[in-house]
Amino acid sequence: MAKTKKAVTSKTASEKKKPEKQLDPVFLTPFDRYLLARGTDYKVYQKMGAHPAVHEGKKGMHFAVWAPHAKAVSIVCDRNQWDPKANYMLPLEKSGIYEGFIPDMGFGETYKYAILTKKGDVLYKADPYGFSSEFRPGTASKTADIAGYKWGDAKWMRDRASKGTFDQPLAIYECHLGSWLKAEDRPERDGFMNYREYAKELVDYCKYMGYTHVELMGIAEYPFDGSWGYQVTGYYAPTSRYGEPKDFMYLVDTLHKNGIGVILDWVPAHFPKDAHGLADFDGEPLYEYADPRMGEHPDWGTKCFDYSKNEVKNFMIGNALYWYDEYHVDGLRVDAVASMLYLDYGRKDGQWVPNRFGGNGNLDAMEFFKHLNSVIRGRKDGTIIIAEESTAWPKVTTRPEDDGLGFTYKWNMGWMHDFLDYMKLDPYFRKDNHNKMTFGMSYATSEKFILVLSHDEVVHLKCSMINKMPGLEGDKFRNLKCGYLFMFGHAGKKLLFMGQDFAQFHEWDEKVQLNWELCDQPLNKDMQNFVRDLLHMYRKYPAMYELDDSWEGFYWINADDASRSIFSFVRQDKTGKNSLLFVVNMTPVDRPDYMVGAPVKGKYTLILDQDGEVTPKSEKQRVFTAEKGECDKQPFRVRYPLPGYGCAVFRFNNPKEKK
Repeated sequence: MAKTKKAVTSKTASEKKKPEKQLDPVFLTPFDRYLLARGTDYKVYQKMGAHPAVHEGKKGMHFAVWAPHAKAVSIVCDRNQWDPKANYMLPLEKSGIYEGFIPDMGFGETYKYAILTKKGDVLYKADPYGFSSEFRPGTASKTADIAGYKWGDAKWMRDRASKGTFDQPLAIYECHLGSWLKAEDRPERDGFMNYREYAKELVDYCKYMGYTHVELMGIAEYPFDGSWGYQVTGYYAPTSRYGEPKDFMYLVDTLHKNGIGVILDWVPAHFPKDAHGLADFDGEPLYEYADPRMGEHPDWGTKCFDYSKNEVKNFMIGNALYWYDEYHVDGLRVDAVASMLYLDYGRKDGQWVPNRFGGNGNLDAMEFFKHLNSVIRGRKDGTIIIAEESTAWPKVTTRPEDDGLGFTYKWNMGWMHDFLDYMKLDPYFRKDNHNKMTFGMSYATSEKFILVLSHDEVVHLKCSMINKMPGLEGDKFRNLKCGYLFMFGHAGKKLLFMGQDFAQFHEWDEKVQLNWELCDQPLNKDMQNFVRDLLHMYRKYPAMYELDDSWEGFYWINADDASRSIFSFVRQDKTGKNSLLFVVNMTPVDRPDYMVGAPVKGKYTLILDQDGEVTPKSEKQRVFTAEKGECDKQPFRVRYPLPGYGCAVFRFNNPKEKK
């Protein structure tokens, strides 16, 4: 582990040389510096940080860092015994950038920047643009080769660019690798497996279950496991917990070759105060706002990025594009967007500064998002960006040209809270809260939504999904099945957090792996099979995803059956002819004489019920004939004995025009 050391007082041979004679600028041209100062160098990571180079005929490593408030900057590493006076860097005129070169230095070597502040202190900082980091608790950056990986996902990348985004299925498996699966024989690594090992296991599981994408938590380097990766110190470094950068490339590549997309959590809202990180990087606020009313987040004890600075915006925009370009990721899920948009987020009166119009909107953050998302949309390569925005901020997924923020999707947090509030209720009280389940459709087309049941809902004494359900054990499982079916039938893309699909009992704990042995227990295995059938049904029938953001894709059969707590609705595909009828009974009361309204006459084929997929081998009645007779304000009706906590999905052909 590279240690932070005090400045040595003995003079070395290299110290006696004048810094300006050690090297000439060899990497960053005046045009590079111009783009960085404007915030439009979208490949900024190709020049900043550590890169192999040749200087005066010698191979070595070139370094570049932005530290405009520093009196001097040097490179410290094993080669110079971490001596801050051994390898000074050259300041580039009027840019705040320092360059340096160490001959014979190769890949896999640790280093930091020693920054002499105006106050005379020496700070030892990790490289903001470093491609790799030491395994914690080490805090140094590592030189890393990210070039030359032989990708095998060309077909995936072509198909991604050619397909539409919104009319495709999107069923996301949110996963924290370190607690998804552990290796018992690696206590020295806290059981962490390598990205390459995770690749095989994730592919096998996601293909079996039917997920279209994996969303990975905590990939950018972070020092504290308990932050789950949401307090980042190495924005350009895949965490060393699971291996090297090319190991992570292998993981993405393998998932792609097996038809599974990759989304990363991304945290541009705030960063921690760890001594080796971005906070007060050159002895003064640099990446953060100088005014603590804007530069400090009181809820999290972290620093907030200053998006009024072009260099900071460039750092983050370049970082987003870095993950897309160098690691082929398909999407970013942007954490804590609301905390960026609202100047008073988590702050009391007097603790925040209004914008120039007197409002509480952060104009710098708005401009940043519009800039970033315009660039991503302009790529036209199928990459997406998702906002975790917890308020009713308007036009989150509207194009920047139309005064929107420009995100591809928004997490539907309102739906999530209403859904969970309802599902936790004793069935007796659900009739008085019926609107919690129907309200979401009143605004379903206002944004491009993803319905989420994320990690945040199964931690901090909130209970696991199965233990949120009321009743005894059997009722809990039947309840949760109904909830999942309602979610998958509802308009919007889908996300489940790991462990929810087999009804893990205990809350998520990042320190231990999922309780996989539960998959051998009858009730848990039955739940896993049910969710698997749901996922495969979701991908099989375009009616479940093609028109998520259109009123043509969804209509209620009966949204007002509160007294019985039954919901019925129809999903349609783009043709309007291939439709699915959903029925969900949210109480344990059997309804043997139940009838559901049917929009057209003909055959209604049962394809899934509370026991999972219904096939000819299920020995269940599969085909029901709609009879003439008004029901639920529809001209036809289907008689179906609906059990307590029963659910049903019927396939039917609709010769009518789309509703």
